[in-house]
Amino acid sequence: MSRIFISGSSTGLGLMAGRLLVEQGHQVVLHARNDTRANDAKRDLPIAEAIVIGDLETITGVKDVAAQVNALGRFDAVIHNAAVGHQEGHRVTTDGLPHVFAINTLAPYVLTALIERPKRLVYLSSGMHHRADANLDDILWHNRPWNGSTAYSESKLHDLMLALAAARLWPDIQSNALEPGSVPTKMGGPDAPDDINQAHLTQVWLAVSDDSAAQNTSGYFYHLQPREPNPQARDVVLQQRLLDICAEISGVRLS
Repeated sequence: MSRIFISGSSTGLGLMAGRLLVEQGHQVVLHARNDTRANDAKRDLPIAEAIVIGDLETITGVKDVAAQVNALGRFDAVIHNAAVGHQEGHRVTTDGLPHVFAINTLAPYVLTALIERPKRLVYLSSGMHHRADANLDDILWHNRPWNGSTAYSESKLHDLMLALAAARLWPDIQSNALEPGSVPTKMGGPDAPDDINQAHLTQVWLAVSDDSAAQNTSGYFYHLQPREPNPQARDVVLQQRLLDICAEISGVRLS
């Protein structure tokens, strides 16, 4: 039996993954943005070990979530699932950051740096990352007209870069990423074409499976199968630049 923390798991794929993990006999800690969402998650998965509450939009909020997770003890796996989607308008957080970057890129970075290191890390990317550029010279959208789809695609490339950087820096753990497919969740929309029943299986498999393929590291997967990522994701120089940018903005260094 494993203990797993899943960010952004009060609904959607995170909750689906949590439900499957519980059905498999694992202990799961969920995460919700606020009390209302926490109550919904408790109703939908009452057997969850606990629900951590906190808004990942602010640096203070992310640090608080990490502290709550650490107070619960060490986890065998952390699934970085929380994200906002590709149809987001341009909104700036109280930290002065585009909220897509704050939630999709910076939050998983800070959680990775601050949560006591688990045995396995799992990051949700997206197929949209394949046609993205990391755009590290204008990661905060100061010099470009806003495009929600591009911002989302970039952030999902950043998540993959983070996963592969963690695998490189921490060879004693298994760090992998995946794309769940375009599925009809609140984020994906009702017309998304992929199979919702397949979308949560890979993150569960990477978090707990004894299969040799799932116990690899520095991998990228789609529906349990390895897939080649955007080449920028494996660029060590770009990875380090992303880590340095996130460290400067958050005041938290991943080491």
